[in-house]
Amino acid sequence: MQNLNDAKLLKTASYIDGCWVESDAQLSVCNPAGGDVLVDISDASPAQAEEAVLAASKALAAWSGKTAQQRSVLLRAWYDLMIKHQDDLARILTLEQGKPLAEAKGEIAYGASFIEWFAEEGKRIYGDVIPAPGIDKRILVIKQPVGVVSAITPWNFPNAMIARKAAAALAAGCTFVVRPATQTPLSALAMAELAARAGIPAGVFNVVVGSDANGLGKVLTEHPAVAKFTFTGSTAVGKKLIAQCASTVKKVSMELGGNAPFIVFEDADLNAAVQGALVSKYRNAGQTCVCTNRILVHQDIYPQFCEKYTQAVAELKLGSGLDQDTQIGPMISAKAAQDVDALVQQSIAQGAKLVLGGSYAKQGDNFYLPTVMTDVTNDMPIACNEIFGPVSPIIRFSDEQHAIKLANDTQYGLAAYFYSRDIGRIFRVAEALDYGMIGINEGLISNATAPFGGMKQSGNGREGSHYGLDDYLEIKYLCLGGMEQ
Repeated sequence: MQNLNDAKLLKTASYIDGCWVESDAQLSVCNPAGGDVLVDISDASPAQAEEAVLAASKALAAWSGKTAQQRSVLLRAWYDLMIKHQDDLARILTLEQGKPLAEAKGEIAYGASFIEWFAEEGKRIYGDVIPAPGIDKRILVIKQPVGVVSAITPWNFPNAMIARKAAAALAAGCTFVVRPATQTPLSALAMAELAARAGIPAGVFNVVVGSDANGLGKVLTEHPAVAKFTFTGSTAVGKKLIAQCASTVKKVSMELGGNAPFIVFEDADLNAAVQGALVSKYRNAGQTCVCTNRILVHQDIYPQFCEKYTQAVAELKLGSGLDQDTQIGPMISAKAAQDVDALVQQSIAQGAKLVLGGSYAKQGDNFYLPTVMTDVTNDMPIACNEIFGPVSPIIRFSDEQHAIKLANDTQYGLAAYFYSRDIGRIFRVAEALDYGMIGINEGLISNATAPFGGMKQSGNGREGSHYGLDDYLEIKYLCLGGMEQ
C-alpha cells in the first residue's frame, strides 16, 4: 500500500452522506496471496446502514431533479478520475483480491467504461406518445427514476460489479447505497473517494462496509425507503435476498450463479477454440460467474482438443498478482481452494481422469494448480456445480442435439459459448441454448454496450447497454382528457 501514488485513495471507513464514518469495531482486509493483513477498517453496523439509506433518501429529490446533462457531466468527471488513477486502483484491487495486476488494470478500465457509457446513455431516456382511442385524449408515457437503490456486490470483481450498477442508477436519477464484500472493500472505498472528488453530491453514492451480513442485508432489502435492490452473487443467497425484498415489494434485479458450457463442434477452428476456452476458463483463476464451467467437445476431435488444451494450460504461470509474469493468482481464500479440491477429488472417485494439476500449489493454501480433467460426465460433481476455480472438466458429446441437451441440463442460464464455422448451426444452437448470453467463436463477451444477465436460476434483469437503465426506471402513463377543440 505504501507504493500508491495517491495515498488518499486508501480509506478505512464507510462513506455515508459525504462523510467517512468510523465505528468502534474493526475488520481486517488481507492479501490472499500471502495472508498478511493489509489494513484494518471500521466495521459498520446495521444502524449505520440505515443512516446511509436515509442519506440516499434525503439526497434523492435534488439528484433526480438535475437534468440528465448535469448528471452526465458529474459521471464523466468520475470516469476521468478512475482512468487517471487506474494504476493505483489496480494495485489496491490486486492486493485485496489477488488477480494479476494486468487483469486488475483491465477491470478498472472495464468498470470505468460503464460509467462512461451511462453518462451518455442517461441523456437518452425517452418516453412515448401513444395514439389515443378518442380525439378528446392524449396518451403520454414518461420514465422516472425508481428511487433509492441498494446493492450487495461480490469480491471477484470489486470495482466493476459496483460500477455497472451504480453508473446506471445514478444516470437514471437514483441514489445508491452499496455493501461491498468484506474481503474486498478497499476498491469500493477508493471509488467513493473519487466520486466525491468528481463532485457527486453527498448522499448520492454511499458505501457501507460491515461484516454483519444478515443485519446489513436486512436493512438493504427491507427498509421502506429503498425502492430497488440489486445483487450479484450466488443463487442460494440471491433467493434469500429476494424473499426479504418481498415484504415491501421492491423492484429486484439479480445476477446469480452460472454453469457455463463451452461447446466445441467438429467443424470448429481448433486452435481458436483452445485459446477461447483458455481465456474464458482461467481469467481471475476461474472465479467468475460467466467463466467456462464445462467444456463439451465432439467425440471426433476430443483427443486432439484435449492434447492441445492441456498443453496450453500447462504453460500458465501461477503466482502473486503483483509478479509481472503471473497469469493466474491465488483464490480468494483457503476455504475456496478446499471447495474446489473437494469437487475434483469427488469426481475422480466417480471415474474422471486427472490429466493436469488437481492439487494445491507450492505458493500456499490459497493457490490451486490449473487443472484439466477428461472422461467427465455431466452428472459428476465437477460438472453439476459451479466450480469457481481453475479447473477444466472436458466432456464428450456425439452430435449437435446431444451437445444442446448436455448444455441445457442445469438450473443455471447465465452464459454459454460455442465454436463452429457452420452458419446454419450457429443460429440453431444459439437459439436453442437456454442462456442469457452466448459467445460464438468468442471467449470474452462482457462489455458496457451489451446487456449482461441470465435466465432460469441465474437471475433476472440486465446490466450494461441501453437495456441496463430499465431496472432503475419506472414507467408512468399520463392520460390527458378534454383535448377536443
